[in-house]
Amino acid sequence: MTRLTYPQIGLTRTGPLPDGYRHLRHRTRLGSGEAVFAAAGEAVLTFRMHRATGARIRTEAPRATPGVRLSIGLGPVSAPCEVVWTTQEKDRIGFGYGTLPGHPAIGEEAFVVERDERDRVWFAVTAFSRPGGTLMRLAGPLAVLLQHAYARRCGQVLKRLGTVSR
Repeated sequence: MTRLTYPQIGLTRTGPLPDGYRHLRHRTRLGSGEAVFAAAGEAVLTFRMHRATGARIRTEAPRATPGVRLSIGLGPVSAPCEVVWTTQEKDRIGFGYGTLPGHPAIGEEAFVVERDERDRVWFAVTAFSRPGGTLMRLAGPLAVLLQHAYARRCGQVLKRLGTVSR
């Protein structure tokens, strides 16, 4: 039985994002073509992208699959999460995780690589969250800025991992 800290499980995949939370939508163009799509998708599903951002990642499994628990550490903060959905479609690869007790926020965040009709490859971060404790409430707008910065960093890292078409 899951111990997720919010009831709207899976809405980063199916939408719409729920009211009462801050919403984040960020997209980064990675390049184009099958090779870029496959490499970026693999980096997301194996947590390689997260590790390459400099975050401390501890996982129960080498790949994102529903039910896998992970902890993401940035500085002194450790954030326990659980993968709530994954997708490996023809033009869409990624996963979403939800917050567990002890996470400084409450909500869900998704990391997805998508290929559009013109064969361009995009990385998208979609999230809904609200403070889960005193730390996040005190951080206020700074917490929002850090979440946006992390989304941008993830996109930059996928490019650096060699997924940009040349």
